[in-house]
Amino acid sequence: MGTLDTQWSDWTSNLNWRDVSAFWAELSPYFPVAVAGAIVWGLWLYRFILSRRAKPIVTDYRATTSVVVPSFHEDPDILMSALESWLSQRPDEIIIVLDVEDLDAYARIEALHDPTIKPILFHHVGKRSALGAGIRLAKYDILVLTDSDTWWQPDLLQNVQMPFIDPLVGAVGTHQTVYKRETSVWRRIADWLVNIRYLDYVPAMGAAGAVPCVSGRTAVYRRSAVLPVLEHLENEYFLGKRCISGDDGRLTWLVLASGYKTVHQSTARALSMFPSSFRAFVRQRVRWSRNSYRCYLTAIGTGWLWRVPFITKITVLQILLTPLTMGLTMFYLIFYRVDVTVLGVSAALCWLLLGRGIRGISHLRRHPRDILILPVLAFTVILVALPIKLYAFFTMNKQGWLTRHADQTGGDGQNAVSLKTKADTAAHSADGARGAIV
Repeated sequence: MGTLDTQWSDWTSNLNWRDVSAFWAELSPYFPVAVAGAIVWGLWLYRFILSRRAKPIVTDYRATTSVVVPSFHEDPDILMSALESWLSQRPDEIIIVLDVEDLDAYARIEALHDPTIKPILFHHVGKRSALGAGIRLAKYDILVLTDSDTWWQPDLLQNVQMPFIDPLVGAVGTHQTVYKRETSVWRRIADWLVNIRYLDYVPAMGAAGAVPCVSGRTAVYRRSAVLPVLEHLENEYFLGKRCISGDDGRLTWLVLASGYKTVHQSTARALSMFPSSFRAFVRQRVRWSRNSYRCYLTAIGTGWLWRVPFITKITVLQILLTPLTMGLTMFYLIFYRVDVTVLGVSAALCWLLLGRGIRGISHLRRHPRDILILPVLAFTVILVALPIKLYAFFTMNKQGWLTRHADQTGGDGQNAVSLKTKADTAAHSADGARGAIV
């Protein structure tokens, strides 16, 4: 003991406390950011590990299935192509709720003469009204709600039924990615963001039985869980205004509030259309952000949020507080900590890109070449987290679809033409030129 005491005494006597004080003075201004960063990264790592440990649900459970498809002025080529993928998996019925003006699509579906498919013409008053019309016509145990521009990967229908062996499961979410992601840089960015969601976030919440939003691109419900709350889906009002979009988040919380679990099935995979242009990408994010604020603030106000597991609570609160946390961090770093020099700005940008790269590791393992668009991804994350979400917050009660319109076919940047690459366009032009010469 004497030797240890002597060594400790020698070390402390040789220690230059002035240097320690100077080092702490240099370090202490970064302490607030360090604490905030430790919390954010700790929660990310927590979700990341839980998501890696989550496994798909495998059972031999099978039930009868009704596919319900709300379709508002969808590009008929897109709709017919998606329909082929649904039919190949042999559901018991497919109900396609078309707008009264979608006569071309109606005629093409009728020409198939397939008794499984039931197209109906309906005066759409938002997507919720079309969903309600289709759900009321559905006859079978499991409702598969699918967007008109979504394609199913093999065995999706079989895999989404498996979790329903548990009678407490009310909804099952699917793993969704972007259809023909290579046709636009904004589709590649969307694919990156979607992959992060379905690889690093949703599985953790699904394992806890509380996915807060079962995405409507392909969402699967127990029919007996939906019928009692259907009226509340169709007729939701927020601050006195009828809600138009946000049907998937609303229905998810209605099912959760009814005492059911909402889970994720990673083996059920779907491909969905996303905007090809920056403008349409932004408009889609504005709509989604408004929907999230209305949905999650309602969940807080009604007390629903406090009854779900911790992982879901903290994720929802993070989504709501993103503009605040991101804004404070950026403000602090830019105005107090970053040296406005080439070296200082370069270091800040490298830090930003490194952080985004680490958080995108799950996506980059699948698409390593996307490392080249990492700066665009980092810019997009800041754009969504700050100006888009702030604008959405202050306009959250402005109702509308934003990317679909009564006077056009297909969504903004989401028709069949938008799926053509530059090479396709060049080849088509060359063929036309050759034909003209001949």
